[in-house]
Amino acid sequence: MTDAAFMRRALEVAERGRGLTSPNPMVGAVVVRDGRIVGEGAHLRAGGPHAEVEALAAAGAAARGATLYCTLEPCDHHGRTPPCAPAVAAAGIARVVAALGDPNPLARGGGARLSAAGVRVELGLLADEAERQNRTWLTATREGRPHVTLKAAATLDGKLADVHGGSRWITGEPARLHAHRLRAESDAIVIGVTTALRDDPALTVRLAEPWPREPYRVVLDTAARLGPDARMIRAGTPARTLVAVGVDAPAGRVAALEGAGATVLRATTREGRVDVVALLARLFERDVRAVLLEGGGETHAAFLDAGVVDRVTLFLAPLLLGGREAPGVVGGAGRDLKSAVRLGPVSVTPLGDDLLLEADVVKAAR
Repeated sequence: MTDAAFMRRALEVAERGRGLTSPNPMVGAVVVRDGRIVGEGAHLRAGGPHAEVEALAAAGAAARGATLYCTLEPCDHHGRTPPCAPAVAAAGIARVVAALGDPNPLARGGGARLSAAGVRVELGLLADEAERQNRTWLTATREGRPHVTLKAAATLDGKLADVHGGSRWITGEPARLHAHRLRAESDAIVIGVTTALRDDPALTVRLAEPWPREPYRVVLDTAARLGPDARMIRAGTPARTLVAVGVDAPAGRVAALEGAGATVLRATTREGRVDVVALLARLFERDVRAVLLEGGGETHAAFLDAGVVDRVTLFLAPLLLGGREAPGVVGGAGRDLKSAVRLGPVSVTPLGDDLLLEADVVKAAR
């Protein structure tokens, strides 16, 4: 097997932690000696052992003189757990191959420490694959705000609901199941108050097996219009429902929400609406690294206009609704072609009768 094959195995091992490690990244590690894997490990939860430590423990004495393949540079930071770089050197690892250098200023430097200890360190193998695997954490670490994925289920003519507001169900069961997997990988699900009042969603993760992490359920509600009996408050843990209201929201409505157990965030406003950039900063303080934006159209437009949407995930159903009053995927004042939000590269995946389109937002060079 080649270096690339062993790194691909490390990427596969890292997937064991998908949706479970935030605010930490997914990391996989493989120890190889004499062309044979002698130990594997993954980071499975924040505060738990790091992947390198797990792989070294599995390898035991066979780690001496071996090569360690890891998807992220071993850390050099004492946080909830001790730093990995000294443990790697102490185990007698002769060579470390890492896909990515650590962009976290608190944790990076493990490669330099290992080099100083006489360990041969190589960075960059399958870096693109590792970037895609940890796109949410990397964006959050580099930008200092959560990664935002705009997710919508729409008809072929871009409608989120019919002329009466009905949206259940535009897409079929396979698409809805995939949408719940996206929720499971997110730290917060964000909607606007119009969607909350129209659909009364629970915003919970519903999979075959109970999911151990409950994302925050966030509603942008400048005037505190959400009622205390809303499903998103009654479902799961009420305190995990965050209602972002304006500073002038009626005190009685705010008190009713808090009395029902919801967490009310007094948010700054811009042009009479919750400032989404400021809201993302508040969520980042709560260790939110991945936001799933579920709309509706005006909320989507607010995040797009603020330039904070990083990825678009669109489920398209083979339906046509038409109608000027039927809500579309993106509202707002609209754009001309020169200022269109550009996406790419686009991947297309069939899900039953529906199609899943996914693409990153093309950001202007800084």
